[in-house]
Amino acid sequence: MKQQALNRSVNRPSADKKLLLIFFLALSALILYMFVNVRFDNPKLFRYSMKIRSPKLAAMVVTAVAMGAASIVFQSIINNRIVTPCLLGMNSLYTLIHTAVYFFFGAGNIIVSNSNLFFAVDLVVMGITATFIYGYLFKKTKYNVLYVILVGTVLTSFFSSIQNTLVRVMDPNSYDSLLNSLIASFSNINTEIIIFSVMVLTALAFILRKELALLDVIGLGKEQAINLGIDYDRCIKRLLIGVTVCIAVATAMVGPISFIGLIIANLTRQLLKTYRHRQLILGSAMFGIIVLVGGQLIVEQVFTYSVPIGVIISTAGGVYFLYLLLANRRV
Repeated sequence: MKQQALNRSVNRPSADKKLLLIFFLALSALILYMFVNVRFDNPKLFRYSMKIRSPKLAAMVVTAVAMGAASIVFQSIINNRIVTPCLLGMNSLYTLIHTAVYFFFGAGNIIVSNSNLFFAVDLVVMGITATFIYGYLFKKTKYNVLYVILVGTVLTSFFSSIQNTLVRVMDPNSYDSLLNSLIASFSNINTEIIIFSVMVLTALAFILRKELALLDVIGLGKEQAINLGIDYDRCIKRLLIGVTVCIAVATAMVGPISFIGLIIANLTRQLLKTYRHRQLILGSAMFGIIVLVGGQLIVEQVFTYSVPIGVIISTAGGVYFLYLLLANRRV
């Protein structure tokens, strides 16, 4: 029996080899997106295609990294693989912020016309709200993450109710403009926004580097982590705020995409079958690139922009979520 188990372990590809396979798939998706249907025989058209596609590609990579890392860390904190960071209510808050700006200031105000300013408003409001609410909750609930999920669900309903009320009495022209901003899209990405997002994520990774290195131990459970000398409550609080900032960056840049985190995090865990979070976070980010870039390629080349990528991801994510519920009834 031991020899058979040893043979199976030898024949089974290691997580590093699988990670290398994901890397080549992600690289293939990036190359295909950049060069499919590009006029190589015409230098002007080639340069124009590169100018249009490069910012979109950069936006998708940044979004994939933010959502992939946030989803893996959040699932490890909650110790459940069928949850997503969307349970924190950030998508609903993003929708409410945009609705409020269009409702109170109109579609022609400077915040709407300046994408950099709107991005900064989204990031600041979502970051401050999440830090205040969840920081307060952690103190009041003695760092119980289950209360955080419950309050996140309540906040989602609360933000959605206010947003629906504003939409009902909104000017029709402003409502049409609002709908365009609430649908996930990689069109008209501003390069300054991408640079800003990269700076935020880089600073976040540097600030949380010690907590991220402890994720393998935190995944063992609260009691085990405390017995091994980890300041569990402080570490979880900082990681959860980091997850919120990542979701704020991704959502503020491309709009709400509810199921992307669930899809890429679970596909990574199913394929790699490892507890090492360095590999899981890296694999989830690359799976995110495959899903987002591959999906956008289908949207542009097959559906000719008639179907937004958010619709495709939400449909596929809903089906995948039902599969996870049926396949993991004990989770």
